[in-house]
Amino acid sequence: MVRAAENAESALETRGIEPVPEEERTGHPMQLFWVWFAANISILGLPLGATLVAEGLAFWQAAIVAVIGSVGSFAIVGVVSIAGRRGGAPGLTLSRAVFGVHGNAGPTVVSLISRLGWETVNTTTAAFALLSLCAILFGTAGEAKATPVLTILCIAVFELLTMVVSGLGHKVLVAVQRWATWVFGALNIVVAISLVATIDWHAVGAASPAPIGVVIAGIGTIAAGTGIGWANASADMSRYQSPAVKAGSLVASAAVGAGIPLILLISLGSLLSAGDPALAEAGDPVAAIRAMLPAWMAVPYLIAAVGGLLLSNHLSVYSAGLSTLTMGINIKRVYAVAVDVVVTFLGSIYFMLVADSFYDPFVTFISLLAIPITAWLGVFLTDMLHRTTYDPAGLMDMRSTSSYWYRGGVEPRAFFAWALAIVVGYLFSSNDFFTGLLAETWLGENGLGWVITFVISAGVYALLGGSRKAAA
Repeated sequence: MVRAAENAESALETRGIEPVPEEERTGHPMQLFWVWFAANISILGLPLGATLVAEGLAFWQAAIVAVIGSVGSFAIVGVVSIAGRRGGAPGLTLSRAVFGVHGNAGPTVVSLISRLGWETVNTTTAAFALLSLCAILFGTAGEAKATPVLTILCIAVFELLTMVVSGLGHKVLVAVQRWATWVFGALNIVVAISLVATIDWHAVGAASPAPIGVVIAGIGTIAAGTGIGWANASADMSRYQSPAVKAGSLVASAAVGAGIPLILLISLGSLLSAGDPALAEAGDPVAAIRAMLPAWMAVPYLIAAVGGLLLSNHLSVYSAGLSTLTMGINIKRVYAVAVDVVVTFLGSIYFMLVADSFYDPFVTFISLLAIPITAWLGVFLTDMLHRTTYDPAGLMDMRSTSSYWYRGGVEPRAFFAWALAIVVGYLFSSNDFFTGLLAETWLGENGLGWVITFVISAGVYALLGGSRKAAA
């Protein structure tokens, strides 16, 4: 019993956002490969592929879009991971060096909302899967609103499984992500083979290719729905990487690790939707995919769905806890994880028992948050061109004595470039809530608002001389 207690204690990560001492940074890129692979084997890749076909892309175009959008965006995730290796701290904590200890509050709030949003999406989707599983095994109703108590119980079970791993921290998370990938990855392969048998190949071959503008917009959709959403959390895992790890290895671990499952799932989703548009229009994508499978495949499919979403949620909740601490909330990391889980628990109840639709808010959510996250990326990556080290004490000092105090705790050039890019990016954007003044231009109609955002934030920050101050 004593040994078991010691093992449990060593597994629990007690560190918060403070930089990891260099002697404790012993990680290697293959750890990150499995982390990113596991985080992207969820079934959410299937409706993303269906969206591409709904927008008019032929399958071969959707496959190309999947490669460029997912691998390209996760290459950016890998680049941001380099900062984590350099500074040994979470991404939004390192961001204090760029925006100032108080100016960093804006990007951190956006990051936290992003993580909470993705957790809610994961939890809601998984709870739908658990409801379907209960309907098969116990004969209960499969509709959420018909069984509110069971729905809440399904949400609670998934959140509990998430919190156990995310609460224990980095060491446990890395181990679970690696080994669980083999189990749920194998199940996903079996399910995928069954889904391929349902594809209407005649409809796939008869589809006409879409104009180049639609292809470009599709790349933006996939990038926003995959790598861009993870970019500001990538250093959270790489902070334990050895200083000797090469930058190229970090980029490859993210791009290849996430790219393999995403390309396969997004392409499969586009194939399925080419013959049956129901997947792209489904309010419950779990049920829509299950309807395409033979009855005997339903249980393995639902287990694979829950497992894949759980692996993604582990990482998301872990990063959300770190973002909560970066906001300046003085609690232990494990308690920050608990707070985030409670928020997503309530959000999932809303989407399952109150809201009329699930998938439409999901698409709107990723398009809205892609703008401020991309604006942060532009500034942060430009800063990385000159900054190779971070002051550990300055990152944790929120007073005027901090080396990252700048002017009243705000680095004005970084914050101005970030805010300006957000405004311009939304001018080119259109969603269920608003239509930007420039949304009907060629750039806006082809979903390039996020590209404009990146160019503006990086360019303005560089022109103001912000990046050069990092070398000082």
